Amino acid sequence: MIHFKKHFFLAGIFSMLFLNSCSFKRHADKVFYNGNVYVSDNNFSVAEAFAVYKGKIKEVGSSSDVLDDFPDAEKIDLKGATVFPGFIDAHCHFYGYASDQLKCDLYRTISFDDVISRLTGYSSTNRFSWILGRGWDQNDWAVKEFPTNNLLDSLFPEIPVFLMRIDGHAALCNSKALELAGINETTQIDGGEIIKEGGKLTGIVIDNALDRVKAIIPPFPANLVEEAILKAQEQCLSVGLTTLDDAGLGKDSIQTLIKLQNSGKLKMRIYAMLSEDPATLNYYFEHGPYKSDRMNVRSIKSYADGSLGSRGACLKQEYNDQKGHYGFMLHTQKYFNTLAAEALQHEFQLCIHAIGDSACKEILNVYSNHLSSDNRRRWRIEHCQVMDQKERKKMGTYSIIPSVQPTHATSDMYWAEERLGKERINNAYAYSSLNKECEGTLALGTDFPVENISPINTFYAAVVRKDANGYPKDGFLASEKLKRNEAIKAMTLYAAYANFEDEEKGSIEEDKFADFIVLDRDLIKIKEDEILSTKVLATYINGELVYSAK
Repeated sequence: MIHFKKHFFLAGIFSMLFLNSCSFKRHADKVFYNGNVYVSDNNFSVAEAFAVYKGKIKEVGSSSDVLDDFPDAEKIDLKGATVFPGFIDAHCHFYGYASDQLKCDLYRTISFDDVISRLTGYSSTNRFSWILGRGWDQNDWAVKEFPTNNLLDSLFPEIPVFLMRIDGHAALCNSKALELAGINETTQIDGGEIIKEGGKLTGIVIDNALDRVKAIIPPFPANLVEEAILKAQEQCLSVGLTTLDDAGLGKDSIQTLIKLQNSGKLKMRIYAMLSEDPATLNYYFEHGPYKSDRMNVRSIKSYADGSLGSRGACLKQEYNDQKGHYGFMLHTQKYFNTLAAEALQHEFQLCIHAIGDSACKEILNVYSNHLSSDNRRRWRIEHCQVMDQKERKKMGTYSIIPSVQPTHATSDMYWAEERLGKERINNAYAYSSLNKECEGTLALGTDFPVENISPINTFYAAVVRKDANGYPKDGFLASEKLKRNEAIKAMTLYAAYANFEDEEKGSIEEDKFADFIVLDRDLIKIKEDEILSTKVLATYINGELVYSAK
């Protein structure tokens, strides 16, 4: 009898556990059904519905099955709309983009006169002690030469002016700003350039010389920073971005973002790459990586060279349109070897900007000195714009992740061959080749604010390789187009992998964060001339509606 009671008691316990597990299994907060759901898993599966419970995906399947399994959940009819995992921008500058909301917008200027016109209008409402602007690109002007600061000096003789070029690797400063930075006609700066004409300063500073000026610009007041960050978030959510890889943040900027996330104001997930300033690195080397559901700090961003547009990218052979000029490295190989050793010691990922083929070669040499061919460190090269076949193969050999920005190809295509020449251009913007060599770990981003924030533009540039007017007819370096499913995975699952986050996001699979977007058309099936018209209907993070087009 005692044994019977014991077995009866145990059977009761197991029955309750079974019933509880069943009720848990069948509980969900929301069911999204009647959709065209691209799961973006390894098989690129397509489903109709999914359930969300406590901010995570609970089940994925057919509408009938998911609705039957969760009868008590709130039901949201997708009405046939297309769903993708939330897009991940694998390389951008969110904090900088937010700060730019407080600066004079110089994007899409058509001449230096246009720049001056915008500045004079902006100066009357400027709320800061400097006049700051960003976005000009002399390659878009009829006169494709760097401007000088003569007019700035006459208009703004006492207030410092700092106008960043679109790529962030060159700036035009008035004489007051140069004076405050201690830059004169005799100043020499390694890894940078101070442009002069007839021995006189023009106001153009490039790379490390630009950093000399940036270092003395005071920070924006905290209230303006918060206002700008939340405005930038709204814009990012409206285009379907749910995670941003912010490429190069100082400790204070990261703490500001964490504070806003903890307050519930900043919903966006951030993968923060540390800037290479000693104070920031020393702090995180001492305290280690930081991880929450919305913030991940475990990588370091460094710069090997500058940009192709300002001729700072370091090339193996001279620039085709500037004889005797090769660009330059921003640091020595000893510097990068020391940084790599410290990253390994403290278990941080390295993400190094390398655009020119010489810079890519140097960084791959550093990586191969510190990594084995079967490494799992997921170190990255950011941009990989000019890289020959030998270096691309080395990327695959050492499991290096190529992090590229397709819209760079379609922005640069009008003048890139002038910089590189007919032969070398064939080794540039080689996204399909990189994807094949690196076994599907290609990660896509925008590099905004250098480019537009929209991931739809990223997708279009990756798979079509034309501008909005359909130029060129067959696509720029058309053999390097990505397939549509490859591009989507590189914006979701592979981008998550590049962040060590593929177990928690990047696809609409069970137990992953319910981060997803609803679009008005199917990017996989529509005609290429319809892609850029695609609209985001809704954006969800943790199953919470954070943007609606309605």
